[in-house]
Amino acid sequence: MNFRQLMGSLALCALMALPAGPSFADDYPSRPVTIIVPYAAGGVTDVLARLVAQKLGERLGKPFLIENKGGAGTIVAAVSTAKSAPDGYTLMMATGSTMSINRTLYKSLPYDPDTDLTPVSLVCSVPFVLVTNPSLPVNNVSDLIKLAKEKPGTLNYGTGGVGSTVSILVYLMQSMTGVKMTEVPYRGTTPAMTDTIAGNVQFMFNDTASIAPLVKDGKLKALGISSAKRFEGTPDIPTIAEAGIPGFEGDSWQMLVAPAKTPKEIVDKLNAAINEVVNSPEIKSQMLKLGMAATGKGKPEELTAYVKSETARWGKVVTDAGYAHTQ
Repeated sequence: MNFRQLMGSLALCALMALPAGPSFADDYPSRPVTIIVPYAAGGVTDVLARLVAQKLGERLGKPFLIENKGGAGTIVAAVSTAKSAPDGYTLMMATGSTMSINRTLYKSLPYDPDTDLTPVSLVCSVPFVLVTNPSLPVNNVSDLIKLAKEKPGTLNYGTGGVGSTVSILVYLMQSMTGVKMTEVPYRGTTPAMTDTIAGNVQFMFNDTASIAPLVKDGKLKALGISSAKRFEGTPDIPTIAEAGIPGFEGDSWQMLVAPAKTPKEIVDKLNAAINEVVNSPEIKSQMLKLGMAATGKGKPEELTAYVKSETARWGKVVTDAGYAHTQ
């Protein structure tokens, strides 16, 4: 080795010994961050996003702002997020439909959940309650299944649209029991619930925050909840598994995601901050009132595996129900 080569090697060693430079995340965020919500303002997802945004802003020192972009089963918001700069300044409050169900339901998607979006933090799970019009002669899930078997195809149920979470849950019920029921899709769960109360449709699934006061007033009858165990906010409602369909489990979930190729250091920083926020007693309590169970756990790479498993699970349900690639 000559003198020049020796000096070059020494210089390289010296550089390698120097402390690492600042990471992408050290000064993040340096300006406001936008969280895109795939629904109109005022709904439970919007309220959830605003709760989390406020606490993230307090924790990280910059405002987290909400931008509502509803439409097309969360697709509008997903595409907008996917096309945003991968710098950590645009996030989306995605749902199980965004990341999993839409893949099987639609003939084609203008975004790819695997290559266009990066999971950041699983925020919460959302159980749904199976409710009927009080005049329907059933008192539990077993009664409903028995009636459906006696009168195949005559029981009808309201949904927020074909392929929505509340319709997928009935597909799961049918696949697990062999019964046939008739779907009546609406433009949202609110008109479906109005018609269930009026008796125009006989039953439906909806979130606990929406149905709790109606059940209390006797306008709806609650038969069971979709979670694996009883929900803390409605402890008197049995799970569907214990009320007539063993093994039934069908919560939805909300997950903050970022555009693909967002620097890992920023994703990890957000993951840690969001998990801390969601696990705080204050946010847990407020989520409970919204009918949600705080999750706030898992590293981004674990969430990628979770999305993959959910895609396989719900893809089979949608396919078996005959709705694959119908939208």
